[in-house]
Amino acid sequence: MLRQSLQQKLQQKLTPQQIQLMKLIQLPTMAFDQKLMQEIAENPALEEGKEQEEKDEFDNQDNLDDDAGEIIDAQDINVDEYLSDDETPDYKLRISNQSADDKKVPYAQGDDDKKVPYAQGESFIEYLKSQLSVYPLSEDRRKIADFIIGSINDNGYMRRDFIEIVDDLAFTQNIFTVEEEVEKVLTLIQELDPAGVGARDLKESLLIQLKRKKPNKIRDLSIDILTAGFEYFTNKKYKKLQAKFDISEAELKEAIAEITKLNPKPGNAFNSRGGFVEHITPDFIVNIEDELLDIRLNAKNAPQLRVSPAYTNMLKGYKESKEKTQKDAVMFIKQKLDAAKWFIDAVNQRRDTLLRTMQAIAQYQYEYFLTGDERSIKPMILKDIAEKIGMDISTVSRVANSKYVQSPYGVKLLKEFFSESMKNTSGEDVSTIKIKNILQSIVDKENKRKPLTDEQLANALKEAGYPIARRTIAKYREQLGISVARLRKEI
Repeated sequence: MLRQSLQQKLQQKLTPQQIQLMKLIQLPTMAFDQKLMQEIAENPALEEGKEQEEKDEFDNQDNLDDDAGEIIDAQDINVDEYLSDDETPDYKLRISNQSADDKKVPYAQGDDDKKVPYAQGESFIEYLKSQLSVYPLSEDRRKIADFIIGSINDNGYMRRDFIEIVDDLAFTQNIFTVEEEVEKVLTLIQELDPAGVGARDLKESLLIQLKRKKPNKIRDLSIDILTAGFEYFTNKKYKKLQAKFDISEAELKEAIAEITKLNPKPGNAFNSRGGFVEHITPDFIVNIEDELLDIRLNAKNAPQLRVSPAYTNMLKGYKESKEKTQKDAVMFIKQKLDAAKWFIDAVNQRRDTLLRTMQAIAQYQYEYFLTGDERSIKPMILKDIAEKIGMDISTVSRVANSKYVQSPYGVKLLKEFFSESMKNTSGEDVSTIKIKNILQSIVDKENKRKPLTDEQLANALKEAGYPIARRTIAKYREQLGISVARLRKEI
C-alpha cells in the first residue's frame, strides 16, 4: 500500500563557491596558473590588474528592475555557464604575440618568482625513429620497426613476445610476417642509441652495452660472467663466480666494477640528451634573515585580478534604461560579474589559506628550516597543523598535496615534513624521518663484505635508543630503497 508522508531532516551541503575554493586550493602553482588563464579567457568580466578603490556598483544590486517589480534571484543563475554560442567574446577577436606570462604585472612577492623553465624536445620514441630513418629498409620492415619501437617502454625495454607482435601487425597493420623476421628487425633496433635499448631483459641490455665497447680482458670477462654466470652475479655469489671462471678476487672486482658502470635503464639516458625533463616549480619560498623565517608564496599564486569596469558600466547602463526587454542582457552581465567576483574571492582565500598553512608548518619545523638538519624534523601530522590554523584536516591535506617548498637546503615536497612519531628509550617523541636517516647512516657505514641483516639493523637501532621491530625495519628499508643484506654484499 502506497502512503504519503512528510519528513524533516537537516543536510549540510557545500555551496558552489566552497567547491570552487577547495578545487583551487589543491592545485599546484603551474596548474593554478593554467586555471587562471582559462578563467580569464572564458569570462570577459574578469581581468588582470588592480581593483578600483571605489566600490563596484553591482555589489549592492538586489533589485535590477524596480519599475517592473521583478527581482532576479541569484539561485536561478547558473554560474558555470559562460558565453552563449551565438556570441563571439572579445578576447577571440584580439591578436597578441605576447603571452600573459610575458607581461609585467606587479606582484607583491616580486616578478623574479614568475620565471619558470620549460623543456622542449622530441620524445624518446621520436628520437629512436629519427635514427632509424637513415637505414635502408623495405616498406614492410620499416612498419615492423616502427611498431616495435612503439612497444618499447620508458626504460628502453621491449617486453612483448614476438608472437604477440606478429598477431598485432596482422590485425592492425595488415602486415603478415613471422617471428624470425621480427627478431631480425629488433636486432637492428638494438644498434640504435642509447646503447642497450630494445633489449628484452636486463641481461641482454647489459650485454649489448658491453659489446659496444672496445674489447679488452676485463670486458671479455664481464661478458662471460653475464652470459654464463648471470644468476651467480645477481645473487652476489662471488665465491662461485671465482671458482667457475678460475679468476682471482681482484679480477672479479674489476669485472663487477665494469658491469656496474653500465645503465640498467637505457631509456632514462634520453633525458640527459635533451628529451622532456620535468621541472619543479616551488609553491612556497622560505628564506632566513637573522634567524627569522621569511615565508612567501610563489608570485603566480598571488595574481592581481579585478572585475571589468566595462562590464560594470554596461550593467549600470542597462539598469538606468529600465526596459523590460533588457532583462536577459542584465541577467547575462550580472552572471558574468558575479562569477568574476566569486573567482577573485576564491583566489584571495586560496592565497591566504596557503600562506597560513605554510607559516604554521615552518613554525612547527622551525629548527629544521634554521639548520637544514633532517634529524631535527619533529613528528607532525595533518591534525597538528589543522588545529594550529583553525581549519579542517581535509583543507590542510589539500594544501600539502603536490606542493613544493624552496628553502636554502633545496626544494622539498611539502608532505615530506609530515611524519608519524614513536617514543625512544627516554620517552621522547621521535619522528620516523629521523629514524630513517639513522637507519640510512648505519647501512652506509656497514661492512659491505658482511652487510647487516634486518635483525642486526634492529639491534643496532635498539642500542642507539630506538626500539623498533624487525618488520618495521624492513618497511623503512624498502621505503629508503635499500636492498636486502644479500644484495648489498660487495667484495
